[in-house]
Amino acid sequence: MKNPRALVMVIISIIIGLGAVVLASRWVNNQAAVQSSKVVVAATDVDLGTPLAPQMLKEADWPSGSVPAGAFTDVKALDTRVLKVSLSRGEPVLESKLAPLGATGGLSAVIKEGNRAMTVRVNDVVGVAGFALPGNYVDIVVNTVDETAKAANGNNSISKIVLEHILVLAVAQEQNRDETKPKVVNAVTLEVTPEQAEKLDLARSVGTLSLVLRNQIDASLAATAGSTKKDLLNGDTQPAALPVATDAKAEVATAKPVVKKVVRRKAVARAAEPYEQVEVVRGNVTSVEKF
Repeated sequence: MKNPRALVMVIISIIIGLGAVVLASRWVNNQAAVQSSKVVVAATDVDLGTPLAPQMLKEADWPSGSVPAGAFTDVKALDTRVLKVSLSRGEPVLESKLAPLGATGGLSAVIKEGNRAMTVRVNDVVGVAGFALPGNYVDIVVNTVDETAKAANGNNSISKIVLEHILVLAVAQEQNRDETKPKVVNAVTLEVTPEQAEKLDLARSVGTLSLVLRNQIDASLAATAGSTKKDLLNGDTQPAALPVATDAKAEVATAKPVVKKVVRRKAVARAAEPYEQVEVVRGNVTSVEKF
């Protein structure tokens, strides 16, 4: 080669390129060597209350340092276990998302220990136009007749909130909590305590029920005395006195009377116009005429 310097530069470039390839290969190998563990995840979307089967699950690589607590590493360990929450595809299966051992699936596996499930009949109005979906919370209002009230003309109807912050487990036969589209159904299943179940059954027998949809994160309780027809019709309908009107009255009371002076102009005497006077004699009657 006529230019030795160019040959040296080519050789140096080749050496630098090979070094870069070696370093990159080592970096990739180090990244692949990060320790990982096998974690069981959902192979497809699974609804709550469903007994798990091997075809619903699969094993996936998970970084060992971030494996969630309660995760499973063997698909066989989850055979026939029942979900108490819904799972999305690729979501790890945790012990906290499973019903206790021995649960056979269905709605009963979703009920918290010590609670009960009770179904009430609803329509498109009572059921909040179908917006009371599984996973939502509602209040129960009963409209009945208060036999102890001494109201005039037998007017003793009352509406009262009897149960608050009640979880909706299912609407009709659907218990999927991932849907947001309203469904008009004829029955709603609620999760209640034994005491609440007694109140709900009594309220259903003595009056008509209504569901009141509430915020999912609002757990506060409202202490109300109920609303009667007397409260509805005999309320204070008169508008409150405005502060401006009160101040105006005070100003009128303290204001001093204003005396207006009326100036009357004196009439200016006009100069008498000139006239002629004629004496007229009619028989024995004499008169004076002015012109």
